[in-house]
Amino acid sequence: MSSQRTQSVSGYARGSHHQLAGPTDPAADAHWPSGHVRKGFFTDTSICIGCKACEVACKEWNRNPRDGDLELTGWSYDNTQQLGASTWRHVAFIEQDRSRIEAARESGRQLVDLGMPTVRDDRGSSSDQSGSSSDEGAYRDQHTAPPDTPEFRWLMASDVCKHCTHAGCLDVCPTGALFRTEFGSVVVQDDVCNGCGTCVAGCPFGVIERRSDGTAAPTTRGGEKKGEQPDVPKRSVAQKCTLCYDRLVDDETPACAKTCPTTSIKFGDHADLLDTARDRVRQLHDQGLTEARLYGANDLDGVGGTGAMFLLLDEPETYGLPPDPRVPTADLPVMFRRAGMAAAGMLAAAAIAFVGGAR
Repeated sequence: MSSQRTQSVSGYARGSHHQLAGPTDPAADAHWPSGHVRKGFFTDTSICIGCKACEVACKEWNRNPRDGDLELTGWSYDNTQQLGASTWRHVAFIEQDRSRIEAARESGRQLVDLGMPTVRDDRGSSSDQSGSSSDEGAYRDQHTAPPDTPEFRWLMASDVCKHCTHAGCLDVCPTGALFRTEFGSVVVQDDVCNGCGTCVAGCPFGVIERRSDGTAAPTTRGGEKKGEQPDVPKRSVAQKCTLCYDRLVDDETPACAKTCPTTSIKFGDHADLLDTARDRVRQLHDQGLTEARLYGANDLDGVGGTGAMFLLLDEPETYGLPPDPRVPTADLPVMFRRAGMAAAGMLAAAAIAFVGGAR
């Protein structure tokens, strides 16, 4: 990012105060003027084919170096393993047998019973907890019986920084290296970051990381071949997905979404993506695929909802995602109030003891 661009945003992104919990517009909360629309991702894992084109496009556009020494993990076809300072998009490969698929479908039915999008019965009506029906006959000709459970399936999931409404990394950064953009995303200014790592502990998703060469014992030879040490820029600086901020300011789509061949990764206005995500869940539920559920779409969760939402086909833990993420700074107001009450109580007790001792 250019220094002129950084200076132009600093006045808004480093406001004197902002909301730490609850639903809000993150750009407005960062004191950007009105008129900016929050952008984000919706990743539909049900149509991801695991091609990793998004990983490659992300690395190429952002000039991110390779991770480590090109070693195969032996665990899966997925050898990048996880998100990191040099891997801002990561496609996971998760193998499931019949029993796990059935368990996922059953847990999805429990979510439906808790008020998630309803599953239409074979009579073509939608029933809620009270037993009432709506849209009678609208889906009379639609097949709603659950499909046969396969013996085996792959869950492919392209993970990315969540660009939380309340971002722990942003709140705890002591240097102002992280800032909230006019699009609601969170970006690291590598020329301001001092590599302290406070943001690493502040992220409930384990996304942000300080960049290293990826090897425990760096080799002495330089180059890009196996056994040689690649040139790693911005070493020891915290790095993560920027939502392709440099592309957004030019009204371009992020590299990963533009490259995805199945449109599994969708980019656009956050509010529109939320409607699209909910419609997709309803569509899958209507087909009997009760395992479908949304992740990151609840603005009442511990991070105020996320800018990157996901349609999952199993529990979040299956994908390595926390089931109930919570930003560590959300409890600061309560902690400060209790600390103030405790301090006031101690002062009162000391005053009473002083007055009593004087007698």
